[in-house]
Amino acid sequence: MLRAARGGARGLLQVRTPAPSVCGRLPPQRWLQLRLLHQEPLPAAPPPAVGRWLLACSGAVAGAVVLGGVTRLTESGLSMVDWHLVKEMKPPQTQQEWEAEFQKYQQFPEFKILNHDMTLAEFKFIWYMEYSHRMWGRVVGLVYILPAAYFWHRGWLSRPLKGRVLALCGLVCFQGLLGWYMVKSGLEEKPDSYDIPRVSQYRLAAHLGSALVLYSASLWTGLTLLLPQHKLPETHQLLRLKQYVHGTTALIFLTALSGAFVAGLDAGLVYNSFPKMGERWIPDDLLAFSPVLRNIFENPTTVQFDHRILGIASVTAVTALYLFSRKIPLPRRTRMAVTSLLAVACMQVGLGISTLLLYVPTPLAATHQSGSLALLSMALWLMSELRRVPK
Repeated sequence: MLRAARGGARGLLQVRTPAPSVCGRLPPQRWLQLRLLHQEPLPAAPPPAVGRWLLACSGAVAGAVVLGGVTRLTESGLSMVDWHLVKEMKPPQTQQEWEAEFQKYQQFPEFKILNHDMTLAEFKFIWYMEYSHRMWGRVVGLVYILPAAYFWHRGWLSRPLKGRVLALCGLVCFQGLLGWYMVKSGLEEKPDSYDIPRVSQYRLAAHLGSALVLYSASLWTGLTLLLPQHKLPETHQLLRLKQYVHGTTALIFLTALSGAFVAGLDAGLVYNSFPKMGERWIPDDLLAFSPVLRNIFENPTTVQFDHRILGIASVTAVTALYLFSRKIPLPRRTRMAVTSLLAVACMQVGLGISTLLLYVPTPLAATHQSGSLALLSMALWLMSELRRVPK
């Protein structure tokens, strides 16, 4: 009789072959009986609900990224000058509470330098923008942690998946702390500076980068759990295609991350022309800072120039990838992923150029930021379609 699978699992059975020295001395019938007696169950695959949950998590993170971008574009991120995990979940209710909150904001540089003539009604708008972003972040944490605990308790997570889920939940908590660390950089007094108060572009890039990692890992894991694997043949062209897809995805990720430096330095308002920057292909102040390395992260002209180059390189790489894929027989779903990647890349370039030429209007800039997530999603989808190509 077959040994019962541990935990009542009904998966496929894995055969443990007896030692070769034993098999050589036994008749075929007895050797087959021994094989059946040594059968062990393979781990059961996670139910589809786990994959759907991870896709929902990635959607929640995407919403947080988009809302965070709008908060940044409306200059609302520094309106809440305190951080409390539970206490701040209740907004001010009375006129007295609102005035007390407004008085706290008036003690910090953004009000003193930029918004010294702001009314209470205007303050309420930016306060609610930041409040919405913070509350959405707490919802994201619950969307990860509560179902993870439920699936863990039900035994629906394999050992490798448990490690990945723990890492995702830990990254969610880290995101909240990193967000407050970023906001603090914009609340610091700088006595010798009269520049517009803003958060550190380094911390903003770290906050966005960790959100993109969280989004990518959740989306990738959900897709691999839900999408059936293709039985693709082992060919040199398919191996090259997979390498191109991985490289293009990394380039798209880097381009999206460079957008954080553009937002942090308001670099989108420096040169509002395309394809030239002003009247030159390479502006005079590209390397104005010393040492030279500072220009990459602190010079608004260089930051915008780098983002342009990365964007052009990304759409060029996607186009080359599409043309190369046309020479290879691919499954219908994989072909759809390639075509979708090219379409979203072209749309994203159009949004980026329009945002630049129109001096960064908030609706268009927010759509452009959302487009970066859509483009990254298409690249991850294509990666998941090719994940079974042998190395």
